[in-house]
Amino acid sequence: MDEREFDDFYAASFPRITGQVYAMIGDRDEAQECVQEAFVRAWAHRRRLDRAEHPEAWVRTTAYRLAVSRWRRTTRGRRPADRALGARTETAAPNEAHVALVAALRQLPEAQRQALVLHHIADLPVHAVARETGVPEGTVKARLSRGRAALAALLDDTDYQEGATRA
Repeated sequence: MDEREFDDFYAASFPRITGQVYAMIGDRDEAQECVQEAFVRAWAHRRRLDRAEHPEAWVRTTAYRLAVSRWRRTTRGRRPADRALGARTETAAPNEAHVALVAALRQLPEAQRQALVLHHIADLPVHAVARETGVPEGTVKARLSRGRAALAALLDDTDYQEGATRA
């Protein structure tokens, strides 16, 4: 992958992957930082990325793992230096339906949240979710089923639909 191809890949994928990671972790700024770092790593490993069947999956998985690692570091009482020094960036506010969905997703167990985001937001088929998460397809199906049921209980359909139509 040459520089122009990588730039095109970045421009096409960054917003989509950021939205997906945001839905998984619930923090937009953190998602943007982790996706940016994942793209830096992708550039450094672009030969491996060329051979990857799904380069977006490689970047998304890397970004998600970075977010989990950062979370673990901060919960142990240490704050990463880059977060302490950097100013938060301003981004457009998401619509009400999106905020409600992310808030509901944050209440789900991590495995269910990840399966739902990859399947419904990243639009991956069950077998691709299984491959990306490293679990059997049956496990993914169970997580999707339980996650959907939990989301239905967390989201008031009328409020969610009204927010979706206003957006």
